[in-house]
Amino acid sequence: MAGKTVNITVKGKRVPLPAFDFQDKVIAVRGTVPKIAFIHDEWWLERELEDPEACLAALKQLRSSGFRADILTFAPKVPGSHPKYSYHSEMDSIAAARTSNFKEWWESLPQESRKNVRRSQKRGVLVEVKKFDDELINGIMGVNNDSSVRQGGRNAHYGKPFDEVKKDHESFLDRSDFICAVADNTIIGYLKLVYKGDVAALLNLAVKPSETDKRPANALMAKAVELCEQKGVQFLTYGMFNYGNKRDSPLREFKIRNGFAEVLTPRYFVPLTPVGSLAMKMGLHRGLLGILPNQAITWGLKTRARWYNFKSSLAGVAQR
Repeated sequence: MAGKTVNITVKGKRVPLPAFDFQDKVIAVRGTVPKIAFIHDEWWLERELEDPEACLAALKQLRSSGFRADILTFAPKVPGSHPKYSYHSEMDSIAAARTSNFKEWWESLPQESRKNVRRSQKRGVLVEVKKFDDELINGIMGVNNDSSVRQGGRNAHYGKPFDEVKKDHESFLDRSDFICAVADNTIIGYLKLVYKGDVAALLNLAVKPSETDKRPANALMAKAVELCEQKGVQFLTYGMFNYGNKRDSPLREFKIRNGFAEVLTPRYFVPLTPVGSLAMKMGLHRGLLGILPNQAITWGLKTRARWYNFKSSLAGVAQR
């Protein structure tokens, strides 16, 4: 069963991880101490792990072949689910919006958010669902290459070649929509929506920083909710609401202004080895964002943003 690898994306780059096939899923392992087994692409799959006991047995059996994991982690598909296993669980902070009724979602938004969608329309932005083809990839490249800085950090997708950008976006095409904000016949923002039954998830959302005055992100979000209602989708998720102890980021504020709220969902952690048990007692399974206090995280993010803005300004001066 073992012997294969899968790629995950870390800061825009593909990183291979050891993995094995289990039923209709792929189980991969990340980290060093502890080594954590997880379901590859779990966030985007149509079904959750249905037989964790069998998965635990498979992981234990694979130890003899050198495939080692200290902890198995998995979570249910639907946000807000109640714990149904006796394994140790901790609550994931999911950003989710109810999308069964567009009118209710729209009326729940702050007045400024609704104004931004109308501003987008008045400033000539059209929102369209586009097919996955070379024209779309070139449009995405235009968005990626608008700035070398994104959300206060290095834009990992800046300058990527066509083939690499295409590979970044070709997953789950049979159940995805690419929603594009277009102005003057040019894509100025895009959103990839992945459907998984009565839940949908935002896989990508990016806009040109030079076009933010046209409010393309707000227009894209409104279209996404409209599509969810049409397809009978109950929840739209947008990553995490809180990332560990990280609070009060611009992205979090954007989610709140667009109708997303925190929905607590159990995530299970099952130790497989003494190292895994010790790591869980020390909280190492939560990662740095789950260990460091919010103040330290905020300071680090502000320092990073100042550094990248400084580098960007230097590059601008050098090009003059």
